[in-house]
Amino acid sequence: MGSWDSCKDMFIVDVRFHYYLRTWLNCTLDVIGTIVVIVYASPLFMLVVVPLGYLYFTIQRYYIASSRQIRRLAGASHTPVISHFSETLLGVSTVRAFGHQERFINQNKDVINENLVCFYNNVISNRWLAVRLEFLGNLMVFFAALFAVIANGKVDSTTVGLSISYALSITQSLNFWVRKACEIETNGISIERVCEYSNIVKEAPWILSSRPPAGWPNEGVIQFISYKVRYRPDIDYALQDISFQTSREEKIGIIGRTGAGKSTLTNCLFRIIERAGGKIIIDGIDISTIGLHDLRGNLNIIPQDPVLFSGTIQSNLDPLGKYSDFELWNALELCDLKNFVQSLPKKLQHEISESGENLSMGQRQLVCLARALLRKTKVLVLDEATASVDMETDNLVQSTIQKEFRNCTVLTIAHRLHSIMDSDRVLVLDSGKIAEFDTPQNLLQQRGVFYEMTSQAGIHQNEVNL
Repeated sequence: MGSWDSCKDMFIVDVRFHYYLRTWLNCTLDVIGTIVVIVYASPLFMLVVVPLGYLYFTIQRYYIASSRQIRRLAGASHTPVISHFSETLLGVSTVRAFGHQERFINQNKDVINENLVCFYNNVISNRWLAVRLEFLGNLMVFFAALFAVIANGKVDSTTVGLSISYALSITQSLNFWVRKACEIETNGISIERVCEYSNIVKEAPWILSSRPPAGWPNEGVIQFISYKVRYRPDIDYALQDISFQTSREEKIGIIGRTGAGKSTLTNCLFRIIERAGGKIIIDGIDISTIGLHDLRGNLNIIPQDPVLFSGTIQSNLDPLGKYSDFELWNALELCDLKNFVQSLPKKLQHEISESGENLSMGQRQLVCLARALLRKTKVLVLDEATASVDMETDNLVQSTIQKEFRNCTVLTIAHRLHSIMDSDRVLVLDSGKIAEFDTPQNLLQQRGVFYEMTSQAGIHQNEVNL
């Protein structure tokens, strides 16, 4: 919804706002011209211009303030209608399976009724305005005709006819003038939002003058030094005083309770979140001194939720066209996807729908694994990469990673503790701090947080690779 709102704001600023402004100026000139003609024909009309103008602006101010709030309520009540309808369509099979059709129909009626209440109030406010503006317009026609009669022939009849005919048309001009003034004020919010978007703090530069050497990182040694990070300046640190160092080609398991800071740690490694203190050094280079392209292009990650794009299998594996077909097929074979892709009519040119909806969850995860195999770097991050797949796919992914990335430094965020029991060392996070950091065997003997978590998961000490 956020992207749609921003696009709508840009559309209003670029296309609609100047139209509203131009129309409002035209209406303003029409109203002023009409009053000038009436005053020229009947100078006494000046006596009623001021009180009528005051009454008119009072009505306008009251209407605009009310209409703006009603429109905001209408917009806010419209979103649940679309959301509920789309969610029902996506889950219609589940709704029917559990026999909850009536409940969802009633919910749909409720959200539509709430939206119609706001819509009805919007219509009523427009009628309220129309009645009062027509009354003011009729008053202008009445006084224009009255003062023409009082003039008693002192003014030419054609001039009197012209002033009265102009007065008859002022009702429509006044109505249109108020509506466009309301549109300008309401849509001015879009300009404010666009200005806010332009003032949002942007990411660091993509490329800096100080670039890492070719082949960096060549060892995969990662060092956190008193690292601190928080998501906003007004909240507490998500990570506090994180200090540890990996060895070359070491396999590190990262565990912790929900909210301990596991995913935040990987976000910091890719500089999704910028530091609040300390530094991260990879193979002797402080990652804050290089551009994001050089950093993220030389690290590898397999996320928990597989990310696929609309396009062919080949474009998802190799979006920049850097690898040959032989390398693509080799990566698919390592992931046990080669037979599946060969069975497709178009093979590598098979179209993947948005978010990979025409593939199973396991197949999507294996495509992401194949993509990582093609970009094989010295640092690999597994952000709960097998949390959404079955045990068979989990075992396949884990065995492939152990074999193909044995010469890389691997950071594994564990969802299933079994997947990190063969790690060289385990990093235990608790409330954004390092609680324990040692080999699985030593941590089990210490009977601390790690021992407690493994006991709850039903893992016994004799299951650990000694």
